[in-house]
Amino acid sequence: MTEILKAGQKIPEFNSVDQEGKAVSSSSIRGKPSVIYFYPRDDTPGCTVEACEFRDSMGDFSGLGVGVYGVSVDSEASHKKFHQKFGLNFPLIVDHEKKISESFGVLNGNSAKRTTFIADPDGNIVHVFEKVSPKGHSSEVHAKLKELKLIK
Repeated sequence: MTEILKAGQKIPEFNSVDQEGKAVSSSSIRGKPSVIYFYPRDDTPGCTVEACEFRDSMGDFSGLGVGVYGVSVDSEASHKKFHQKFGLNFPLIVDHEKKISESFGVLNGNSAKRTTFIADPDGNIVHVFEKVSPKGHSSEVHAKLKELKLIK
């Protein structure tokens, strides 16, 4: 298993699609601060809590120019169903081949460890949340973005 990426490292290069089949890559998310959160599985209790909290606070993120991206090893069809069922308002990146999770160092068997990375507009990782608790995580990420002066 690859070691988890740390602050100061670059986001690894990746090319994938979101729940709608739209291309998403490491280069397409650069240009603004980004929150890339890995989660184990679509439509499971903890993952739903985490996704819905990000959904409910998206105005706080997108209104301040921050991109939020969920990543799991589930398929495009699974992501689409999860996205629609809960009215999510941010992209879910497909990592069915587990390459993105592996490159970030969060692959844990057949799923991703619940881990969140904050990157600056240049794609540099500035903070990593390991061992994330889904409830309250969105607020925790927002506070860290402020502390890092990536938002006002």
